[in-house]
Amino acid sequence: MWNLLRNMTDQRGFSFLEVIISLAVMGVVTTAIFHLYVTQHKNYLTQENITVVQQNARAAIDELVRQVRMAGHQLPDPVPAIVASDGNPDTIVVSYVSADCDTYLADSMSSSSSELLCATDVSCFKEGQWVYIYEPDSGDGEWFPISQIDTAANGLRHDTQALSKAYAKDAIVIVLDEVRFFVDNSDPNQPNLMMQRRGQVAQVFAENVVDLQFQYRMKNGMIVDEPLYAGNIREILVRITGRTPTVDGEIVQPGECSTRTFSSSVFLRNLGV
Repeated sequence: MWNLLRNMTDQRGFSFLEVIISLAVMGVVTTAIFHLYVTQHKNYLTQENITVVQQNARAAIDELVRQVRMAGHQLPDPVPAIVASDGNPDTIVVSYVSADCDTYLADSMSSSSSELLCATDVSCFKEGQWVYIYEPDSGDGEWFPISQIDTAANGLRHDTQALSKAYAKDAIVIVLDEVRFFVDNSDPNQPNLMMQRRGQVAQVFAENVVDLQFQYRMKNGMIVDEPLYAGNIREILVRITGRTPTVDGEIVQPGECSTRTFSSSVFLRNLGV
């Protein structure tokens, strides 16, 4: 018993210096581990954001190409298939027939404010819809919104100030898609590729797109930034630049983020050959 007590009293603990050294070593190791975690976490977020911008920009350019490829489809002569603006970023407006819905006037309008009395069923049209009316012989035409539809009388009503003239018998009324694409940089922290149909408010087409550029290969092989006549366009070169939306989960200034640029080309099958 006395030997056991003597052995217990002879055991020594850690000195203060040893404790300090141990804590210092643990602190260095913990700091290194934490620094490694932070670095790996930042790399993960960076790769995740790059993946997001790549997927976003690719999806945007694929859908944009699909829309542009439709330019000129069954379009009446007075309507340009493409209206281009060379800027920084560029803007493009494409027009095409997207729905099997048209009619023609059974009688001439007595005045520009008269109801359009049509020779065929008008139930495919919708109130508030923008349509195009034109005379095939003269080439005169314009857009207007339908204010009311009289299916019983095959009539299309409009705002009395909507039309600039009284159209003649057999003038055609047709549903067209006119779509404008542009980049909204009004908020530098949230640039977006926008899509706007005639008569509608612009909608976000793709987020975090900072630049949109078009070039046009003409019938003679020349590549221009802004075509004078859409009918001579044979191919459109498209370039979209997207940016990462966040760094460490927070929106950043434009100069602090990564960008990715994607390119594609569109051969216009609906224009002249």
